[in-house]
Amino acid sequence: MAYKRKDLLGMKDLTKEEILYLLDTAQKFTEINERDVKKVPTLKGKTVINLFFEPSTRTRTSFEIAGKRLSADTINFTASASSTTKGETLLDTVHNMEAMRPDIFVVRHQFSGSVKYIAENTDVHVVNAGDGLNEHPTQALLDMLTIRQAKGDLNGLEVAIIGDITHSRVARSDIWAMPRLGINLRLFGPSTMIPKHHEVFGCRVCKNMQEAVEGADVIIMLRIQRERQGKLLVPSTKEYAKFFGLTKDKLALAKKDALVMHPGPINRGVELMSNVADSDQSGVLKQVSNGVAVRMAALYILGIGSNKGGYDENAS
Repeated sequence: MAYKRKDLLGMKDLTKEEILYLLDTAQKFTEINERDVKKVPTLKGKTVINLFFEPSTRTRTSFEIAGKRLSADTINFTASASSTTKGETLLDTVHNMEAMRPDIFVVRHQFSGSVKYIAENTDVHVVNAGDGLNEHPTQALLDMLTIRQAKGDLNGLEVAIIGDITHSRVARSDIWAMPRLGINLRLFGPSTMIPKHHEVFGCRVCKNMQEAVEGADVIIMLRIQRERQGKLLVPSTKEYAKFFGLTKDKLALAKKDALVMHPGPINRGVELMSNVADSDQSGVLKQVSNGVAVRMAALYILGIGSNKGGYDENAS
């Protein structure tokens, strides 16, 4: 099936078929990223504007690379160097950019719901690159792509997400998407970092680290989201590392071939020890590589793919 939506705003409302379509398209784009000449004319003549109202390294860079590898004209917008610092409203900024006739907006914003608000007030295709505590859909897609490459069939896998669940939009997108593909999710973290109404997710919430990692196929560690917290929710990073950090000894409780993942940036020695982050079981850098392919797929599908019914390998 083709992806028929105007935008990619989150995983919550996507069907299993739509998620698989995005993943399958991304898998085809991984080959382009291994070529000597990493460029195809697929989006030649299209314009992508990266509207980032919040700091980013991996996401913004990978969206920029994704657009350029598809031959799109890619423009980076930074809020600190824009008229928003002079009092221009969010919609005024968007409408001024829209007047320049771009094809796709990639938007990151600090407030939940802001990207949906933009999408509802523009005819331009919109990709959510992270909005507040809400969602980060392309991160969930690259997580699932990385897991599928390592494990094959996703159905029946035991995946643990550990850390600051409440403040992680990555976790929220993973939680909405993964069960639709048959993944069994476990959540664990400090009680102050577990959503109060977590039962709506339908996931198992573990009582301790052993329960969370024992027999797991995949362990996704999360960063403490200090910039989104109103107050410090753990006594110290040293205590956090002791009870919630992933060490070699704790990893030994998981399956022997368990895959360790992290959306980045890593606080080494806090949620993830260096001898785990740099081990053969780490998929962290593979996640970054797959992020380019996933974002190429998102831009392609919104820009052209939805009209053609899929990625045309002959166009590369």
